[in-house]
Amino acid sequence: MSTTLTPVRVPPTAQQAPRRRTRVLALAEARWALASTVAFLLGLALDLSGMPWWAYGPLYAVAYATGGWEPALEGLKALRERTLDVDLLMIVAALGAAAIGQVLDGALLIVIFATSGALEALATARTADSVRGLLDLAPTMATRVTHDGEETVPTAELAVGDVLVVRPGERIGADGVVVDGASEADQATITGEPLPVAKGPGDEVFAGTLNGTGALRVRVGRDPADSVIARIVTLVEEASRTKAPTQLFIEKVEQRYAVGIVAATLAVFGVPLLFGADLTDALLRAMTFMIVASPCAVVLATMPPLLSAIANAGRHGVLVKSAVAMERLGEVDAVALDKTGTLTEGAPEVTAVRPLPGAGLDEDELLALAAAAEHPSEHPLARAIVGAARARGLRIENATDFVAVPGRGVTAVVHGRVIEVGRATEAGRRIAFGRATETGRRTEFCRPGPEDISGPADALAGGDTVVLVTRDGVPLGTLALADRLRPGAPAMTAALTALTGTAPALLTGDNARAAARVAEATGLTDVRADLLPEGKVKAVRELQDAGRKVLFVGDGVNDAPALAAAHSGVAMGRAGSDLALETADAVVVRDELATVAAVVRLSRTARRLVVQNLVIAGTFITGLVLWDLLGHLPLPLGVAGHEGSTVLVGLNGLRLLRESAWRPGTAARGPRG
Repeated sequence: MSTTLTPVRVPPTAQQAPRRRTRVLALAEARWALASTVAFLLGLALDLSGMPWWAYGPLYAVAYATGGWEPALEGLKALRERTLDVDLLMIVAALGAAAIGQVLDGALLIVIFATSGALEALATARTADSVRGLLDLAPTMATRVTHDGEETVPTAELAVGDVLVVRPGERIGADGVVVDGASEADQATITGEPLPVAKGPGDEVFAGTLNGTGALRVRVGRDPADSVIARIVTLVEEASRTKAPTQLFIEKVEQRYAVGIVAATLAVFGVPLLFGADLTDALLRAMTFMIVASPCAVVLATMPPLLSAIANAGRHGVLVKSAVAMERLGEVDAVALDKTGTLTEGAPEVTAVRPLPGAGLDEDELLALAAAAEHPSEHPLARAIVGAARARGLRIENATDFVAVPGRGVTAVVHGRVIEVGRATEAGRRIAFGRATETGRRTEFCRPGPEDISGPADALAGGDTVVLVTRDGVPLGTLALADRLRPGAPAMTAALTALTGTAPALLTGDNARAAARVAEATGLTDVRADLLPEGKVKAVRELQDAGRKVLFVGDGVNDAPALAAAHSGVAMGRAGSDLALETADAVVVRDELATVAAVVRLSRTARRLVVQNLVIAGTFITGLVLWDLLGHLPLPLGVAGHEGSTVLVGLNGLRLLRESAWRPGTAARGPRG
């Protein structure tokens, strides 16, 4: 088979790419193969029933034409470029068989050859299908401001400079800049940031991110086809075009091998004639030799397993960018992990409740007041506070006059008293509390009174988020919240340890206390904290200098250098940051940690299937060639054996499309998997 893989282009807008699975007959290769098969079977039935030639001959001709026209055309194009294509050898062999009266055998060769091509096309198409669901992140329609008011238009029709109205709860239709309004945007799908980000005039927003409680006007700054989500689709196209190192090596050898086959075929035909062999017998043996010696199965050994693995991974939320990346993932024997956004899920939880001395409240009363004020809010911090109160079985009172200011905090009236909940930050060694005020474009926290409260300093130093609760302007106490560890983090680190034989290293820019807390919960011992991006790169290179092939798993812009430096990189956070997308080999779209170990395991399975396929193909070719040269191999058996081996390796590779090939919950059997 030819190794040229036709990329399945995926359009850049969701309305043009409904989430569906390509049906086999939607592929032109499959339709031609089906037509060739049907014509062959009908002709065979008439042939075996003793009908005259004029009844079944045209059907065999249809089988030749429908199954062979496309590979013949591609082979002739390659020949014009002075390249000998295996496709052309197969067509010549089929026509040669027909020329000496073996029409049935030649037709069988064409049918099986066309079927092999359809299987390859199916693997490529399924790769694109598996990630079409990513386009669901972007809305199909947007509200555009016009001179007369507003209009609803498809996002594909948006142009740079258009102004969009984004109402509360809507997804933003294009990458751009806020020109009016204030709100918060959930950017986890793009940047992996754990909390919604306050947005105001001058702030950048991304297509597919979710607007919060405020209304925004956004000026489109990037064509929808160039948005972050659209660039994911571009990666899919690249994946279908790239070839793994094993495949590139096979193609390099294939050209010389094909020339050798032609020379050997001429020798098999000519030498017996010099010794008086029958012309028909010599030609038949030469045609049989050309068929069985052709490396179709070898050529098809590599890409179907890798493309099937890419498709299966994409179906489970892991976008592998190329066949090269899929092959490299199976080679890793060491892992380095980022902390924030990777081992932690970005959903905060209350870790401490600290009433201030003299406030006259205990922990439960302070938490209940904060929960009452935050209850109407949809902010993640509010949900964490309310969730903590419910977990303690506390009564949450009804609040009135609720006001939420994006990026500043909330105010509500509980039992006739004004309760405020706002963030605390550390400026040098002093702690300031309360609602935020805007000074230019900077957000500062102003203290409600002359008191300087230093109690939460340790919590802030430990990486926690601290909020202050006040009543009528008087501080009552603080709540500390920390990013919650993902439930699957310990299982992932254990699975990666089993796969590589070594526990992953934790590389983080957070402080040592926060890193140690996560490391203890996940069973990691190699912990390196307070790392700048260059520090992570240095740590990765140290591991690789020791002879390890490192997989780095991260999510943000600061992880991009390490993702690029590692042998393989996996980005978390759905689409990840722009830089993470450009540098990572794979993206975990749904933030499911179990998929990291699963995709490594799947890659190793694909590599094993490649080896299996090469052994199968080599065994068949060697056996059939020896049979033809040393004995008498009937042409039908040669066709069935050679093309059967081609179909066999193709189907063996497509096994990785099955659901059972994805095993996120099972541990590897050994360090080399």
